[in-house]
Amino acid sequence: MYHDALQHLRKGDTLLYPSDTIWGLGCDSRNEKAVEKLYQLKQRPENKAFIILISKIEQLSEYVTEVPEIAWNLVEFAEKPLTVIYPQGKNIAPNLLGEDGSIAIRLVKDEFCKGLVYKFERAIVSTSANLSGDVSPQKFDDISPKIIENVDFILKNPKGENKNVQPSQIVKLGLGGDFKFIRK
Repeated sequence: MYHDALQHLRKGDTLLYPSDTIWGLGCDSRNEKAVEKLYQLKQRPENKAFIILISKIEQLSEYVTEVPEIAWNLVEFAEKPLTVIYPQGKNIAPNLLGEDGSIAIRLVKDEFCKGLVYKFERAIVSTSANLSGDVSPQKFDDISPKIIENVDFILKNPKGENKNVQPSQIVKLGLGGDFKFIRK
């Protein structure tokens, strides 16, 4: 089910897929040219960083220089999708980092999306499948034809669309354990 999507990700292509929240655009998180293609596809300024998705909590240490202690419990026990912004990212395309060097990461719990990230064996970029400034698409039919025509590959869940979709909560962590909710 994931074979073609994985081949496209490995080639540096862009992907339209149902993320664990809403429909998303993604690519290999280590491929700077693929990330650039996403910025162009969304017509988004490069100073607005993207999120990456991981499939196991242990992967945090692979992408974050120092994981604040509070993060382990926040991520593991979150009941809703939770994106955490960490102070210092590493091992990803430089154009994925925030201007301050931060990285936004979400541990995927939805089985379909988690399977894709797990089989890719490293983080996948996730950003809403819309043109910058437009409403985020909750259903495939809500996605702009411009996005559909210009993405390299479309992956659909054979079981159908998730009916209870919403963007993730976002929290920003500091190294000292301080945190601030950006979106609840």
